[in-house]
Amino acid sequence: MTEVQNLILAPVWDHVRTGINFLSGDHACAEGAVYAGCRFFAGYPITPATEIAEHLSERLPELGGQYIQMEDEIASMAAILGASAAGAKSMTATSGPGFSLMMENLGLGYMMEVPTVVVNVQRGGPSTGLPTTVGQQDMMQARFGTHGDFTSIALSPQSPQEAFDLTVHSFNVAERLRTPVLLMMDEVVGHMHERVVIPPPGELPLVGRPKPTVPPEEYRPYRPGPDLVPPMASAGEGYSVLFTGLTHDETGRAVTTYEGQKALVPRLREKILRNREVYERVGLYRTEDATTLVVAYGITARSARRAVDLGRSKGLAVGLFRPITVWPFPAERLTSHRNVARIVVAEVNLGQVSLEVERIAGAYADVVHVGSAGGNVLAPETILEACTSPPEARP
Repeated sequence: MTEVQNLILAPVWDHVRTGINFLSGDHACAEGAVYAGCRFFAGYPITPATEIAEHLSERLPELGGQYIQMEDEIASMAAILGASAAGAKSMTATSGPGFSLMMENLGLGYMMEVPTVVVNVQRGGPSTGLPTTVGQQDMMQARFGTHGDFTSIALSPQSPQEAFDLTVHSFNVAERLRTPVLLMMDEVVGHMHERVVIPPPGELPLVGRPKPTVPPEEYRPYRPGPDLVPPMASAGEGYSVLFTGLTHDETGRAVTTYEGQKALVPRLREKILRNREVYERVGLYRTEDATTLVVAYGITARSARRAVDLGRSKGLAVGLFRPITVWPFPAERLTSHRNVARIVVAEVNLGQVSLEVERIAGAYADVVHVGSAGGNVLAPETILEACTSPPEARP
């Protein structure tokens, strides 16, 4: 048995720091990974995600796990895919420029259906940009960053507590659906310190990847189950396992034809869209009678909640729709609020998620974007002003 395979035999609950802690979002994310059973981390230092790597460099050896600082983010992404293929729950963490470098191997993870978690603590960009201040400018990259047709799952926490909770959830989703999952934090959530409650062992359920139940001679690595997710044997478990980035058949052998592409790629998309109950989460605040809806995620959602309270104090029917799962966007949940006349999309970018909201709801609501180029958190008053300003004339 290999060293990496031995990682999954380490007791899951050793050294889990249960109870009330005062943690940064980055450290809460790292503790969430430990709680979820992550035993392999590969990464490269980059602000403002480095604290995740630093924390796990101390925590994982306590568990018999492995922390490896790679030469760059390209290698980091390759390493966590390999560790997962060998049976370990794995993760990496990065920010803007590093996220860009991971894109090719992230696509490899989607194609090989390898469960892993990638954390992006977003900062202002593009390029080196604003290494130490906030941005939410990688959201469209999380959806479309790698080439080809694929469907990403991306979640966005608004607090250190959610950084912990959603890290655990990300691992569960990745394992359940055999796919990389993206946790899209931002610099403020990553660096702010708040109370984080880590529940006792067993309170948060942990999910493992589906395993084959057939004899090795009958196993096909990419033969889907009823939910379109193939059972996954790890390398070294006695099954023939093939991994390739080429279009392939159910055995894993390359089939680079139209027929092979038609059979494989739509299934990769549908296994995500058909299993929304596994990953989709939405936060609602004072939406029952709202005629104006604010859509916000991450740290911006906290400003938006304050904007809603300010609006309510002025007699305005304002509510907050928070896509905790940003991709795939919870379209049906949004369109269930058809009584709204205006939707304000607040985000620290120049208009990314707002494009999706316009596509979904633009036919029945006035969609307004309020944002910035990065470096600051939107003030509640700025968001509220967008809720009350006269609508722009439509062309």
